[in-house]
Amino acid sequence: MPQTESPGTEAVPRSRLRWWTELPLILLVYACYSAGRLLARGDVGTAVDHGLAILRVEKFLHINAEHPLNRLFRSEPWIGVPADFWYASLHYLVTPVLLVWLFRSRAVHYRTARTWLMTSTFIGLIGFTLLPTCPPRLLAAEHGFVDTMAQYSSWGWWGGEASAPRGLGGMTNQYAAMPSLHVGWALWCGVMLWRHGGTRAARVAGVVYPLVTTIVVMGTANHYFLDALAGAAVMGAGLLLTPLVLRRAERMRAWYVSRVPRPAARVPSVPAPSGGAEAPIVSGGCQTSPGERIPRQRESRFGPQAEPGASPSDAGDGAPAAAR
Repeated sequence: MPQTESPGTEAVPRSRLRWWTELPLILLVYACYSAGRLLARGDVGTAVDHGLAILRVEKFLHINAEHPLNRLFRSEPWIGVPADFWYASLHYLVTPVLLVWLFRSRAVHYRTARTWLMTSTFIGLIGFTLLPTCPPRLLAAEHGFVDTMAQYSSWGWWGGEASAPRGLGGMTNQYAAMPSLHVGWALWCGVMLWRHGGTRAARVAGVVYPLVTTIVVMGTANHYFLDALAGAAVMGAGLLLTPLVLRRAERMRAWYVSRVPRPAARVPSVPAPSGGAEAPIVSGGCQTSPGERIPRQRESRFGPQAEPGASPSDAGDGAPAAAR
């Protein structure tokens, strides 16, 4: 059955996805993410003040879950070491793997999912710039936090500075705790697995992954609980803005396409008749009687004996015209 579209709901033309255009776009956004974290360092004193203010709010609301989790992680290596590996690696592995999977297997949903992730990431960069925040692990020891990444650094490739490899700690901004994009990206991954995974195992992973990531970022003393909530809020804002961003991007693409000159369409030429062939007779065997003001078509088979006023039906088939 042919599909019909109601007025005002015309389908928006979409360009075909190409990996050689998507990959540079993803790399560009990630470069902006890394550069934004690096450049938006802010004043250390201001970052510490913001971290302490968040901690005071959490204690007032009795939601400072990072304290008991950090005590558990630092006292139990069988929990703390896997949590450090989780924090240092999955954030940079699971997200791109899911992007590639969506691109290859769920292309219909890829564009929206990619735009949602990128929009939320840029919102997070604004948060890093406007609100530099000291993570719990960098607060003074009197506040009761231990940096488990530094405590268990001999187990992995990271050093004592965030999750960066040894010797590269200066390449990252350690005061970009608010919001937690570890939690935000994990939430995005969970939604993708839940909606498009297609199996019960994928749905379970879609729930477990963001929840465990939230516990890990607090237990390793890299984020406050409010950082995790802010990461989820950033993803929510990005989701609401995604339709607008998609429409603007489609308008820009259509404007660009309209400005790019296109080669003129070639009209196929009709071959002329050969010299020996005669042109067809337009009259088709009809002739005009002389002396008529308005020419009337006569069939040539009646000959000159036929009266001008006689019609073929009156004369009969091949009969001579009646005498006057």
